[in-house]
Amino acid sequence: MDLDRFRQHCLAKPGVTEETPFGPDVLVFKVGPSSRKPSDGQAKLFALAPLDLFESVNLKCDPERAVELRAEHPGITPGYHMNKVHWNTVACDGSVPDRLILELVDHSYDLVRASLPKKVREGLEKP
Repeated sequence: MDLDRFRQHCLAKPGVTEETPFGPDVLVFKVGPSSRKPSDGQAKLFALAPLDLFESVNLKCDPERAVELRAEHPGITPGYHMNKVHWNTVACDGSVPDRLILELVDHSYDLVRASLPKKVREGLEKP
């Protein structure tokens, strides 16, 4: 998996923005309203990727599935600097198949999108 393919996959999803709120070295993908009006709520992050050395990504995951994935794939570990129950760090060094990484991006996006207020979800383009 390379950074460009990862970025393209994330940005192809409805309502996704990318930014660097943690500094210039970490790219963050969020889904939700991009406006700053409090009534619109806030966009929520679903993926983080280092820009300087693209070795892994952090993705949200259903807690039960997270445990299963960690047991099956040595390249999937509890989320680095994240809530380890809800986040995985997924290696992008070939130890985790690209198709699985993209599937986990979709899973993360779907979880976060589902947590947005109904009004916000309905305002996003349909996937």
